[in-house]
Amino acid sequence: MASLSTWRFRRQLLALSLAMFAVPPVFGNVEPASAHRMFQEAQAICARDAGAFWGHDLCGPMLLVDPADRSAVANQLDGQGTFRPSGQVFVGTLPQTVILANTAIEWSGIRWSEILWPLPEDADQRHVMLAHEMFHRIQPALKMVLREGDNRHLDTLQGRYLMQLEWRALAAALRAPDAATRKTAIGDALLFRRERYRLFPMAASNENDLESNEGIAEYTGVRLGLATPQARIRYALHDLAVFVHAPTFVRSFAYATGPAYGLLLDQTDSGWRRQLGSGQRLDQLLGNAAHLPSPAFATLKAREAVYDDGTLYAGEVQRDEARRAHLAALKAQLVDGPVLVLPLRHSSFQFNPQTLVPLGDLGIVYPTIRLDDDWGVLEVDANARIDQQAKIATVSAADIDSSKLHGRGWKLTLKPGWTVAPGTRKGDLAVKRSASP
Repeated sequence: MASLSTWRFRRQLLALSLAMFAVPPVFGNVEPASAHRMFQEAQAICARDAGAFWGHDLCGPMLLVDPADRSAVANQLDGQGTFRPSGQVFVGTLPQTVILANTAIEWSGIRWSEILWPLPEDADQRHVMLAHEMFHRIQPALKMVLREGDNRHLDTLQGRYLMQLEWRALAAALRAPDAATRKTAIGDALLFRRERYRLFPMAASNENDLESNEGIAEYTGVRLGLATPQARIRYALHDLAVFVHAPTFVRSFAYATGPAYGLLLDQTDSGWRRQLGSGQRLDQLLGNAAHLPSPAFATLKAREAVYDDGTLYAGEVQRDEARRAHLAALKAQLVDGPVLVLPLRHSSFQFNPQTLVPLGDLGIVYPTIRLDDDWGVLEVDANARIDQQAKIATVSAADIDSSKLHGRGWKLTLKPGWTVAPGTRKGDLAVKRSASP
């Protein structure tokens, strides 16, 4: 799944001009005629595939949603009569309970592909996005488990460095002029990946979780959204290059590795997709298909030098020093306190996955997030900590205005029956149920 602002981030990296279609809006900000053209483009992608690639038709119910006002245009009626016909499409407003994201959702008795408006102006990027999100809708039918994985190791010095070496080797394999050169570059990519797995024992399982979800979805977007092998390779190389600039690789890396591994597997074993349920990872499938031996770790330093003249590593050392200082500041703000503690019971989140900051065993810091739970809504634009093990969220209680329920970089809207009360630690506050009268 790509969350509320993933698409904005990616287009900023591409330095594309983002603008609405030059047609005056008729319903909210999602103009029905423009939305209909997007539905037609999605249908063209499905017609070109005819359900052959995954054995399922990608096309189905689709919602194009403006996150500013929740106005939406659908390609069919919903199951509760919320939408109304408008020409060749259906318009309405999504309820507050529906998450806003580029993802698949269950709403009104229907499973939808939900895509945030506006879509990219660049046709290739738009078609990749459409196919990516349509794939998420059919994932349950393919029995592909949707898991995220805990990839906080990708915010460490060695984790980031080895990931970027792997990306450079994958790019070399995609550009390779012949099979022998491609095989050597694939071997290098697998060497860097296996070294990462040696240093971080849980990385293999956790990275595979996200690659099996977002990586395969992005590969599907590239493979089916684009019509020619040349366009697919070009886009995969773009993904390998653009995600280098993501603030963190923790949840973004699979968008880069998925298309690269998928296209290289297409070149070496056309039937590889049938093995996705076997428990083998993408790197294992590619190593087997390319008939590569186990990586020779004794050659690691020599192979690193092929892809890095020392500049990359030096830059990562500087970044790591700054990261450690930043983590200390976040811990002081969101752990040492004073903090406002919010219980996590039935939570839903909207956030930018490209900006998450792992805080070790203390959880994940979300620079921006909208958090909905039993107690109400928390809107944050300056850091919140989510600790899934302790089932809590925290924000800074410094300079809190209890009467208005907002503090430094956050705003809280409580439902009836909930209040802010003193916490268990001196100086802390906590969201709790109101005492009975």
